[in-house]
Amino acid sequence: MRPVLTPEQMGAADRAAIAAGTPEAVLVARAGAAVERAARRMLGGVYGRRVVVVCGKGNNGADGVVAAGRLRALGVGVDAFALADGVDERRLERALRRADLAIDAMFGTGFRGELDGDAAVVARQFRSRPTLAVDIPSGIDGLTGAARGAAVGADATVCFAALKPGLLFEPGRTAAGRVHVADIGIDVATPGAPSLSVLDVGDLALPARAADAHKWSAAALVVGGSPGMYGAPTMAARAAARCGAGMVVCGLPGAVTDEPADEIVSRALPATPDGALDEAAAGAVLGEVVRFAVVAIGPGLGRDPRTRAAVRTVIAECPVPVVVDADALHAIAGDDAPLAARRAAGLPPAVLTPHAGEYAALTGVPVGDDRVAAARTLAARTGAVVLVKGPGTVVAAPDGAAVVNRTDGPALAAAGTGDVLTGIVAGLIAGGAGPFRAAATAAYLHGRAASAAGTGPALVAPDLVSALAPTLVALRTGRDPWED
Repeated sequence: MRPVLTPEQMGAADRAAIAAGTPEAVLVARAGAAVERAARRMLGGVYGRRVVVVCGKGNNGADGVVAAGRLRALGVGVDAFALADGVDERRLERALRRADLAIDAMFGTGFRGELDGDAAVVARQFRSRPTLAVDIPSGIDGLTGAARGAAVGADATVCFAALKPGLLFEPGRTAAGRVHVADIGIDVATPGAPSLSVLDVGDLALPARAADAHKWSAAALVVGGSPGMYGAPTMAARAAARCGAGMVVCGLPGAVTDEPADEIVSRALPATPDGALDEAAAGAVLGEVVRFAVVAIGPGLGRDPRTRAAVRTVIAECPVPVVVDADALHAIAGDDAPLAARRAAGLPPAVLTPHAGEYAALTGVPVGDDRVAAARTLAARTGAVVLVKGPGTVVAAPDGAAVVNRTDGPALAAAGTGDVLTGIVAGLIAGGAGPFRAAATAAYLHGRAASAAGTGPALVAPDLVSALAPTLVALRTGRDPWED
């Protein structure tokens, strides 16, 4: 896993490197050299090229000064501006008209607040040219990715030592463009701190079957559905079958006459007269759960009070990992008692998969700008693995370990894609992955399947299910063909 450091942690690592004997000037020289190399890649050469560099007062600005000097030495025409001296808007506009590249070295990851004055002018003017940001685009909060006003929109960002959270969450993620991490000789280990990281292909818990496996070796039970909503559990069940589950049973309320999909077995569960899952269904699920490695509950269930009671009993007592999604999350909204009972009984952790609205229902507060803190808070409170869906999905464990997913995109903002994600998590757990690693891997696969589908913004949930097999085949080669 690649580490992600908060601005505070990065500052501590920087100071530790200096205390250990690496002069600050050496670190600045290395960073400036990395910026120069990134600029040359974007320029495609140096002959006849021109760049504009705007530098702030701190180390970020110092990195820009070094880069400007190195580019001049290579024959690149450089127009340099220092924020401390004031920026003449007309001169900047003239310089940008003839420039091939703009370099933003105004503010680093410690920036808070809002760009104003000359810095805001620069951010607006830079929109006219390809732009390289130093460590993070100016105006972006290094901890959260938030922008509280004008911000530089970069085509690429070169950051130092490790990724920062602000590069992984919107709008910072989009503002950063393609991100390259440059090693400048700083140890990024953070002893004693909960880990924060991103996954690479080698970190994924891809499903594999043992030579002596049979279909019940990795069985998953999906519980969901209500009148008009049977497609949701079916979608989850089919995704689970593609991602490690050898046998998938779809438990639906009421009498079931047709299997929801060719390879999925359906099972009738006790239902109310109007077709909702009845409270007695909990006993039916728990009575046969010993055959399954995982239970996924929630897709399409509805919010009947009797359904809510059944869900709460299953969550509290299910002896295997349980993936809790959609209406099942609303069944425990504002009351963690089932999760507390689960933790007290020493049962495997549940996996909660809320989107922003479901998170607010569970906690009474919005996710907010700091998505990592939001996921960690809920995981610590409930003893569950928490997957907070959205741009920059975060998976957090109760001990504070967290992973930020980099593969999601706006195409996934479509009905049913969350059901597919639930099925992927369940399938991976059925295949033997632990809940935390399964959830993190599932988020990665989910995003890459959207890319493999090739439908862009026209993506619908069945496209994701169909794309899972080729996505897994591609990732099993040990490289990610969709990686920038």
